[in-house]
Amino acid sequence: MAGPPQRHDLTQGPISRTLLMFALPTLGSNILQSLNGSINSIWVGRFLGEQALAATANANIIMFLMFSAVFGFGMAATILIGQSMGRRDVEAARRAFGSAIGLVMGGAVVIAILGWLFAPQILRLLATPGEAQDMARDYLRVIFLGLPFSMLGVLIQMSLRGTGDSITPLWFMVLSVTIDAGLNPLLIQGIGPFPRMGIAGSATATLLAGLVSSFGLLLYVYWRDLPVRLRGHELHYLIPERALVRTIVAKGLPMGAQMLVMSTAGLTMIGLVNRLGVDTAAAYAVSQQLWTYIQMPAMAIGVAVSSMAAQNIGAGRWDRVNAITRAGLAYNTVITLVVIVAILLFDRPVMALFVGGDSPAIPIARHIQLLASWTFVMFGATMVLFSTVRANGATVPPLVILAITLFPIRFGFAVLGQRWFGSDALWLAFPIGSACSLALAALYYRYGRWRSEVLEVPPEPVAVEEEALAATEPAGRLQPNC
Repeated sequence: MAGPPQRHDLTQGPISRTLLMFALPTLGSNILQSLNGSINSIWVGRFLGEQALAATANANIIMFLMFSAVFGFGMAATILIGQSMGRRDVEAARRAFGSAIGLVMGGAVVIAILGWLFAPQILRLLATPGEAQDMARDYLRVIFLGLPFSMLGVLIQMSLRGTGDSITPLWFMVLSVTIDAGLNPLLIQGIGPFPRMGIAGSATATLLAGLVSSFGLLLYVYWRDLPVRLRGHELHYLIPERALVRTIVAKGLPMGAQMLVMSTAGLTMIGLVNRLGVDTAAAYAVSQQLWTYIQMPAMAIGVAVSSMAAQNIGAGRWDRVNAITRAGLAYNTVITLVVIVAILLFDRPVMALFVGGDSPAIPIARHIQLLASWTFVMFGATMVLFSTVRANGATVPPLVILAITLFPIRFGFAVLGQRWFGSDALWLAFPIGSACSLALAALYYRYGRWRSEVLEVPPEPVAVEEEALAATEPAGRLQPNC
């Protein structure tokens, strides 16, 4: 017989150690996910050539847009779950989880059908090169088929982190990456008993990995009786409640929009960099590959801070919230600096993996790293502050701050600063934009009204109706005389 739901209490014990133990598995998941993408790109590029690689890149842009929305809704559900767990209200956590699953999965099925039907038109809209369109269509259609399973897995993993469990998502990320990276060459080339599927084989490997890991995770949740499992009458929580949907959408859309703002700002910078020639564009591409790994500690610590702060806010432990933020800032600074220094010390051999040791892009990339890599210490500190305020439902101010600092400030300096700094203005724009973002985030954290936000799972509609009836019926208020 299953025991009581397992809880990972983030409201007790030493703050620094608890935060680190929560963040490390999340960091491991992020690293595995990035490595999986890199490995799959290598398989596609080696076996199918540059056109196939371009096809997957175009398809992945579309999928990134899809997952940006899911990230926002998933983070909103994670915060609701975290606060509910902090209040010891497992039922409210399950209702938030059920509504998020019902909302996102319903949308994912519709998007998957529309994506399959209109994949050619979507790719033409993106101006996908003609020679890559057929392969991109085949790849994208299979990816769309797997979209509901992938989103199910992502939502369950994020929800488990809301309950304080970051270990379980890591193990199932290991399973997914193992299946995906292992099946890619077998299905692309038709090795052994596997059919030769070309680029569709790469997408099929991703689909199968998502299917196995998502349903495996779902079975594990029920086997271990984890807090987000739904049984019996709880299954009706999968029908999204109007009040909960309003909360999830209102808080989730700004968080998803942050991803879109950041990606749009990145594309805008690429447009400026491309004007500086092929070598500089290649150097910037290499730098972005390295930055992916530099920013991972900040993202993992941000997730840990958000989950931990949400539980403590739910428990009314405001005395611990500031300490959690300070610990997050300290860990981000130390770990990110270590990663930056390591990359700067060994940058040439790492860069040679991408463009060859004699490439003229390497000196340019090293110069970019020296000027801009330090940005990520400030970026990480900003993410920690944003994670804390989001844990109490303040999602719009971080979006506004990012929009201001990425476009008028960073992009403006990159364009206008070239008059004085030449091409270095593009690289100096990164630390300048991040410094302004950190300053505004710190001001909002210190003086903003985010602490007065009230974020909680609204009561069930049935319960509200029963309370209303009880309040209007005199018999409901009669007390026995004694």
